[in-house]
Amino acid sequence: MVAPLCAAVVVVFSAFFPGIDGRLLFASYYGDHMVLQKSPQRAVVWGYGPEGAKITVSLSGPVNQEASPVTVTKGIWKVTLDPVDAGGPYTVNVSSTNYTAILKDVLFGDIWVCGGQSNMFFQTSQVFNASEELALAAKYPHVRPFMAALKESETELPDLIEVKLPWFVARADVLSEFSAVCWLFGRYLYDTMKYPIGLVESCWGGTPVETWSSSRALHMCDLDKLEVPHNNSLLWNAMIHPFVNMTIYGAIWYQGEANTKYHQDKYNCSFPAMIDDWRMAFHQGSGGQTAADFPFGFVQLSTNNKKNIDDGFPELRWHQTADFGFVPNARMKKTFMAVAFDLPDEKSPYGTIHPRDKQDVALRLLLGARAVAYNQKDVLFQGPFPLQIESSQMQINVTYDQIVNVDSSTIIFEICCSETAAPCGSNSLWVPASIMNWGPSNVLLSTSLCNSSSVAALRYAWKDWPCNFKACPIYDASNTLPAPPFVAHRRTGGRNHENELK
Repeated sequence: MVAPLCAAVVVVFSAFFPGIDGRLLFASYYGDHMVLQKSPQRAVVWGYGPEGAKITVSLSGPVNQEASPVTVTKGIWKVTLDPVDAGGPYTVNVSSTNYTAILKDVLFGDIWVCGGQSNMFFQTSQVFNASEELALAAKYPHVRPFMAALKESETELPDLIEVKLPWFVARADVLSEFSAVCWLFGRYLYDTMKYPIGLVESCWGGTPVETWSSSRALHMCDLDKLEVPHNNSLLWNAMIHPFVNMTIYGAIWYQGEANTKYHQDKYNCSFPAMIDDWRMAFHQGSGGQTAADFPFGFVQLSTNNKKNIDDGFPELRWHQTADFGFVPNARMKKTFMAVAFDLPDEKSPYGTIHPRDKQDVALRLLLGARAVAYNQKDVLFQGPFPLQIESSQMQINVTYDQIVNVDSSTIIFEICCSETAAPCGSNSLWVPASIMNWGPSNVLLSTSLCNSSSVAALRYAWKDWPCNFKACPIYDASNTLPAPPFVAHRRTGGRNHENELK
């Protein structure tokens, strides 16, 4: 049964007074029905108790174990369990001479943290076919959600201020408030892995990457030297840092809309720096149990305004990949991306910036997780990306890294016409390059609109709203994965940044 919210708040309140009344307490995000990280990693369990007390932690269930006693130091006890295979249920018992604290119905599996802004916060009750999705909840008792409350802090906190949804066995009335992308990703992942999945939602609508980044990460991109807005690091401090002691498997992320106008030009640094810093903090906080390079998946921005001619969204999509156009890459290792600009929702009652199709988003994230996070072979998780781009007087030949499914378009590709050596940008002259023909893995484009000027750059899908729903002109052979947006200049382009626009 789901614990009442008031009970969760009481536990968290007590946590800020370690050892109050001599009681033993678990940290706020440990509770009945939770998932702890399975083997080969070792789950970390911690909490509060009376100073100097000897604490014993034991595990009973399919396999029993008892950890060596630890001493409460500065009001905190912390134990790293021996590795436990996926499964359960287990009971975790923490005891001292006079007190006992117990967790019941605990499963061991993989824990994924789900972060970002409003499209991650977007609730399961708001998606297309929500009633059908919620009706399936009861069929997934081993996918366990947890949700942090929306709180801020000026300093890094060791624990959450408040819990919004304590760990629960999925049921429709509670799941309706939970992140759709997070839940669907976890459900699809369970269908693949067939063992428990723990989902930790910690996100807040309308927030820039800076507020989810530590001061260390901001310093890496010189963002700490700029004006200091009120929200720098506030949510890292209150909603992410508290989790670093817990062993996790990976994270998924849906954010960026707030940065299309705010420090957009820094996102190619700030986003990878945030990922690096999270990895370091979780690895150190868990005593090395969370991998130092844990897998990190994210959703490339979808759409907002069909008539928008501003480059904010396409530039941010490019910066989400550290300006490579694809992941993983040399700067963003062990990452995976769900392309989403072909999933617009013009009639969304929640605004066009909040498309209701989160099922396809989660399925694309799943493909990336299978390939990158779980090393499953022969899983295609990326749409076509250029291997080589060759330009002649009348045409451009784009050769892709895989077989392509192509539809005709007169506007999706654009070329920059320039004789100068300066790189083309938002204010340059860009004209359409029509698709003239295509082969199994290449597309031929017309350069006729450049007139006497030479082609200085080529870009694809460089608009806020490049195409209608699942109607972009280039997909993989199965017509499932869209080609991501890219820009290639005279001396750049291609998957390895080694090819040129010739």
